[in-house]
Amino acid sequence: MYAIIATGGKQYKVEEGDVLRVEKLGAEADSKVVFDKVLVLGGDAVKVGNPVVEGAAVEATSLGEEKGKKVIVYKYKRKTGYHKKNGHRQTYTKVRIDKIVG
Repeated sequence: MYAIIATGGKQYKVEEGDVLRVEKLGAEADSKVVFDKVLVLGGDAVKVGNPVVEGAAVEATSLGEEKGKKVIVYKYKRKTGYHKKNGHRQTYTKVRIDKIVG
């Protein structure tokens, strides 16, 4: 059985036992997280939500937070001597999918 969930403005296809990185949730390590925006439930019969599947949820365990790769943002305007360099590292939450309910 699989599910397609929406979190952090992105969609993920998950199955039980999967480990994935999602946008920062603010959950403590080893705490339970429930994703209730389930768009599709798949298996023998596929259930498609409008926009979400009623009564469906995905239960997961938070494995902690980590940072992604550094992205360099460089602004430059020619002939004026203006240039500015910034860096950004996005924070992610690592989760393990425990159970798909629905």
